Amino acid sequence: MTAPADTVRAVRGRVLTLRANPFLAGPRECLVHHEDGLVVMRGGRITAFGAYELTKGALPPGVVPAEYPNALILPGLIDTHVHYPQIQMVGAFGAQLLGWLERYTFPAEASFADRRHAEDTARLFLRELLACGTTTAAVYCTVHPHSVDAFFAESERFNTRMVAGKVLMDRNAPSALLDTAESGYRESEALIRCWHGRGRQLYGVTPRFAPACTEAQLDAAGALLRAHDGLYLQTHLSESPAEVAWVQELFPARGSYLDVYAHAGLVGPRSVFGHAIHVDEADLCICHRTGAALSHCPTSNLFLGSGLFRLFDALDPRRPVRTGLGTDIGAGTTLSLVRTLGEAYKVAALRGDKLDAVRALWLATAGGAEALHLEDRIGRIAVGYEADLCVLDTAASPLIAHRARYCTDIEELLFVQITLGPERVQATWVAGEPVYEAARTPDPYRYAK
Repeated sequence: MTAPADTVRAVRGRVLTLRANPFLAGPRECLVHHEDGLVVMRGGRITAFGAYELTKGALPPGVVPAEYPNALILPGLIDTHVHYPQIQMVGAFGAQLLGWLERYTFPAEASFADRRHAEDTARLFLRELLACGTTTAAVYCTVHPHSVDAFFAESERFNTRMVAGKVLMDRNAPSALLDTAESGYRESEALIRCWHGRGRQLYGVTPRFAPACTEAQLDAAGALLRAHDGLYLQTHLSESPAEVAWVQELFPARGSYLDVYAHAGLVGPRSVFGHAIHVDEADLCICHRTGAALSHCPTSNLFLGSGLFRLFDALDPRRPVRTGLGTDIGAGTTLSLVRTLGEAYKVAALRGDKLDAVRALWLATAGGAEALHLEDRIGRIAVGYEADLCVLDTAASPLIAHRARYCTDIEELLFVQITLGPERVQATWVAGEPVYEAARTPDPYRYAK
């Protein structure tokens, strides 16, 4: 499935990455920028990186870099919260969270009882992710185990590093979408044994959200985490005021929404909580202390009218919380993390903050890697890291090309891409392979070799 270990590939162009978290230090000090940069890759990892004139000696004879003029070469983008089964209902008209689940989400997910439908949707979803420059995502499947098989099988063909899991849900949903604490544990464990750590695939235990799970279901999820090393926990937290009030009714003995999860042993490293709009300072301190992460989903939060995420509070240098970016398809309106950053800028502005281009780049790359506790292998362009890259075309349209000519520095050029850029990128590299090239015909997609 992957290129031979001795295969060397390289890309050349304007390269941007980060050496540190710009929410905790000066953005300019954190940015690494080579106007004419070279990235050399072998066996799926980066073996050399730097200015072309200083790094070209690392190129073996006969290896010609793929050149990307009028482009920005970035680390592969990382989506920390997305539902692949909901791609068929993106843009569904207006309801708030709980009504939207009943009207659109549950009927869409019920169709995944058909294995062929799951396989076809997984195929489309992975291709759409790659066309948007996303190389890693934390993905919700459905309650059906074969929805997980379909997703991981397609991810394995592209050799993408993905986190995914079967949804656990034993109440407050249509009967066709319910499991039990016992069956959910059993089916999840079988999937863990099949997929977790297989190539670049990682398993996420996935209780949908507290209102859809009994205490027994949440306890079973905690037992799974304790039984297997390196698993993820992904779920939703404090997305809307009505949801928070419902959780208080369902779990009157718990001190907060987050405490419901903590009581079941679900709050710790590799726990990723989507939305987390209506959390308090105590919740943020718990996440900081335990290494749990939050996923900021601005297009979804705006589309459903759920509220404005407190990004700069979450990343307060006095007790920073690991924070990534999520598209949250299908309440989210795009799989493009670049477009999603444009909305994150607007959400921050409405709260009186300014999300500059360097901090935005962090959220979509190294910040997402930190949220997933994968910061030692993805999210940056650096020697030893997995060779996942995203290439943005700075001349994708006459307007963008015209605007780019008037940018005074690299930060402004990046910000223009965030605010004006198209959904689809120029190219996406996964583990050193160009799995998506917009200009490649007749098919821009290619499975890893």
